[in-house]
Amino acid sequence: MAVYESVTDAIGGTPLFRLARLGDGISTPVYAKAEFLNIGGSVKDRAALSMVEEAERAGLLRPGGTIIEATSGNTGIGLAIVGRQRGYRVVVGVSDRAAREKSDILRAYGAEVVLAPTALSKDSPDHLFHVVRRLAEEIPGAWLANQYDNPANPDAHVRTTGPEIWEQTGGRVTHFVAGVGTGGTISGTGGFLQKVSGGQVTVVGADPEASVYSGGDGSAYFVESIGHFVHPETQEDVWPESYHQNVVDRFERVPDRESLLTARRMAREEGLLVGPSSGTAVAAALRVARRLGPDDLVVVLLPDSGRSYLSSALNDDWLRQRGFLEEPRHSGDTEPTVRTVLGDAPDRGERLVTVPSAASLGEALTVLRAGHATVAPVVLARAGRPFGISATEIIGSVESARLQVAVDSGAARPEEPLRDHLGPALPIVGVGQPLSSALASLDTPGHRHEAAVVLLDGRAYTVVHRSELQAGPTATRTPY
Repeated sequence: MAVYESVTDAIGGTPLFRLARLGDGISTPVYAKAEFLNIGGSVKDRAALSMVEEAERAGLLRPGGTIIEATSGNTGIGLAIVGRQRGYRVVVGVSDRAAREKSDILRAYGAEVVLAPTALSKDSPDHLFHVVRRLAEEIPGAWLANQYDNPANPDAHVRTTGPEIWEQTGGRVTHFVAGVGTGGTISGTGGFLQKVSGGQVTVVGADPEASVYSGGDGSAYFVESIGHFVHPETQEDVWPESYHQNVVDRFERVPDRESLLTARRMAREEGLLVGPSSGTAVAAALRVARRLGPDDLVVVLLPDSGRSYLSSALNDDWLRQRGFLEEPRHSGDTEPTVRTVLGDAPDRGERLVTVPSAASLGEALTVLRAGHATVAPVVLARAGRPFGISATEIIGSVESARLQVAVDSGAARPEEPLRDHLGPALPIVGVGQPLSSALASLDTPGHRHEAAVVLLDGRAYTVVHRSELQAGPTATRTPY
């Protein structure tokens, strides 16, 4: 058994596991590179160590200095482990959308956590990236790791991850599958494997269906740490320099439901507790393998542990509330769900009325009247919505009666911006959520809601009223 002088010496050298159960019936073997077994629980430990060592060599990070980074969590954890081991102060800016457990882990490792939004346009001074850049300018001796554009990120995988996979498979690997976040992992690992194999290894990017990397509309999705989201108000979309597009031969676009439920299956069937981005990668790898033969060999990279997602993506109640899970909570559970009150009308979801956030009061009233809606969610404006409206893009609500009274009384003018008159966002309920749970969600601190937005696969599907939920499966459909 190995003995190390420091935990950082144990970064890398992760095993491969054959996915025998999920790969049952597939002639091509699929092996998973278990990067969640790194000391910090993710593949980002490799990049963190590489970036810190290079910064020290270049004189950018000196004794007593401060490491600063913007992250969804995993890179920050790696930097906290490496940085605190070497005596540096570590300040990590974390997305307010990241799993809560990641911030808790960062603090446990001694990092200072600054929460900032990423659901803003990158042009906003309050966006996470600008917040950490200001910190780097204000703190003496600070070094911004900048994983998105730091060449030491992909280089870590050229030197370690790629050679490990080549050696572990005896050079038999024919396809490498990984998600694309900063792009460092797939660029470095894939680039090495292509070079050492003389171009015989195919590199496949596993991408959320809405991510712009693989041609999606850039709307929000529910798999952390991979893909590329573009806020509707962004003026210029800039891709990371750590992502070398020429390395990726093709993409597999994976819907959120398939990603999340595959991650759930990994724990239940393979005994591997992994995060949702691993679910995306495994779902893509299984698709790839089904098109190959017994002489091929697929390696899929599992980037992080599921322990950071126990309150979110790996939590059954969380999945139900967002419309990803519809099976009963336990055997014999017969309580009706939200799905049972929606009826069989196939166009109910297609007739969902929403009001764009950029509308005026008069325009909002016109939309509500045209859709015969008494209440509607207000959503971020986006040209074209091939994947529908993500739950994270709902920023408020509007009631037709209240708006009309405000205009008729002269308290508001039709040309005023709707944003100044938003009501609170409607609660969200999933199509598979039990009625009792859905009803309970209508009463939030300080507000009694009369309607909720129903989600199917994380996207707004329809609006359901309190009266419908109370009446249950016998409800008479309410105009919405």
